[in-house]
Amino acid sequence: MTDETQVTRWWWVRHAPVTVNQGCCYGRYDWPCDVTETDLFAGLAKRLPADAVWVATPLQRTHMTAAALIDPLPALVIEPDMVEQHFGEWEGVRFDELAARRGDEWHRFWLAPAHEVPPGGESFSALTERVGAAIERLTAEHAGKDIVAVVHGGTIRAALALALNIPPETALAFSIDNLSLTRIDHIPGPGLGHGWRIGTVNQPPI
Repeated sequence: MTDETQVTRWWWVRHAPVTVNQGCCYGRYDWPCDVTETDLFAGLAKRLPADAVWVATPLQRTHMTAAALIDPLPALVIEPDMVEQHFGEWEGVRFDELAARRGDEWHRFWLAPAHEVPPGGESFSALTERVGAAIERLTAEHAGKDIVAVVHGGTIRAALALALNIPPETALAFSIDNLSLTRIDHIPGPGLGHGWRIGTVNQPPI
């Protein structure tokens, strides 16, 4: 039987929608997000634990989303290794233009296959490696606690790849919507496989 006091519970929240250049690949562009839909934030906030470690990335859209979810905002753990994939020269370009440029190479679920490196950027596979390392480090630092991570869609897909022990390419098939909640628990101890349990994926805020 699992000792729930030893379980580290990750509550993954994708940031609110960006307010500028919608329809573009924004990757690491530091654009603000829309926090005016107060009913959505209130609904999501009810599902989050009261006493948790809050993690965000260096980009302001994660900070704005966190601030709209909890008041007063606790000190955020800023984790650079959980920032969104770097799309290099594709950032700021409209998705329809990228699709036209790439033709048959356009990916059904993402901008490119997991192994492909955009010009001047990084692959999704590289993202999964750095996110996985950050998850393992923070799980060790905050073992047995609740961790609310307000991050990006690619980051949450990478977390699912780690938890399910699946290839990065397979993880790209997950839909991760803005303001959705994904719950992943780490369970320590022998005889428990790789030690991860999936609670929910892409749950809407209300």
